[in-house]
Amino acid sequence: FQGVIEMARILVIDDHYPMRQTIREILEDNGHDVLEAANGFSGLQIQRTQHADLVITDIFMPEKEGMSTIREMCNEFPGIRTIAMSGGTGDLTAPESFIDLARRFGARATIVKPFEVDDFLAVVNQVLCEE
Repeated sequence: FQGVIEMARILVIDDHYPMRQTIREILEDNGHDVLEAANGFSGLQIQRTQHADLVITDIFMPEKEGMSTIREMCNEFPGIRTIAMSGGTGDLTAPESFIDLARRFGARATIVKPFEVDDFLAVVNQVLCEE
C-alpha cells in the first residue's frame, strides 16, 4: 500500500471482550483512537454520534450480528470503510464463505481470527488508504 497512515478513529465491534481489548491495544500502539461496542446495535449508535473512519466488526455476535451491521453501516454511512472478522464455527471452510458474503454486504476487507498482528495491521492500513 501507499502512504503513511494518519491517526484514524476506529470502531471495533466484537462481543468477545478480550478480543476487543487485544485489537484496541494493537491499534492504540499504532497511533489510532479506538471506540468499542459489544454488538451491532451499540456500534451503530456510536457511529451515529462519533463517526469512526473505519469500522471493524466480528461477523458472529448475539443481538445484532456482523452481516446486518455491515449492511446498515454501508446504507446509513455511504463510503464507510468496514472490515469483517470471523473465527468461523470450527468448520475450516466456513470462515471463507462467510467472509465472501461479508464482502457482498459491503466489507472492504476481511480478517480470519486468529490473526498475526502484522497481517492485521496491513489490512487496516490498506483499507484506511483506500479512497
